[in-house]
Amino acid sequence: MSAGHDAAQAMDDIYRVQRHFYDATRKYYLLGRDRAIAALQPPPGAAVLEIGCGTGRNLIAAARLYRNVEFFGLDVSEAMLETAQNHVLRAGLADRIHLRQGDAAQFVPQELFGREKFERIFISYALSMIPPWQAVLEQAARHLASGGALHVADFGAQERLPRWFCVLLNAWLARFSVSPRKDLAGFAAALAEREGLACHVDHLLRGYAIHVALLRPSGPA
Repeated sequence: MSAGHDAAQAMDDIYRVQRHFYDATRKYYLLGRDRAIAALQPPPGAAVLEIGCGTGRNLIAAARLYRNVEFFGLDVSEAMLETAQNHVLRAGLADRIHLRQGDAAQFVPQELFGREKFERIFISYALSMIPPWQAVLEQAARHLASGGALHVADFGAQERLPRWFCVLLNAWLARFSVSPRKDLAGFAAALAEREGLACHVDHLLRGYAIHVALLRPSGPA
């Protein structure tokens, strides 16, 4: 049995029921998602990929904000994708949002979406649920078009939060197999140096959340 299949089964087990009330509850603590969407600023005609698209909430919000852009969503959970597809259909955006099932650490976008590069890629609160999260970032950077940008929003290193709050927060997150990647900023900076990217990191809400942007310079691929 493949690692990808195991990951899909694990996510389906977690979200088979939760997907029905996921968006109603997560809005209170998945902070910084809309900030990352606002930072995308894709040019007209761009292709935008969300890795770990979940219920489709972010894709729908982005598609409503950026109307001359085509969107693509990838998630390992078939249960989540079923919910996302229903949401996309109800929003009337099925012509601009395309969803596929795949492992974020090793997907082949040409096979899934018929394209190799994306002008914008974003990952919202997914790295903290994916054990090989470094491979996901590397994979995303690999498929970033010239002049493109990769935006990541997730739980931060909690560096300026009260210790008691951090203990309670991490214990609660662990119940949902969520592990804040406290070395995300450092890994992103190292990846940017290896790949010739610019790296910008914002620590939000005293370290509760983090926003990382990796920018690929314009020029020959």
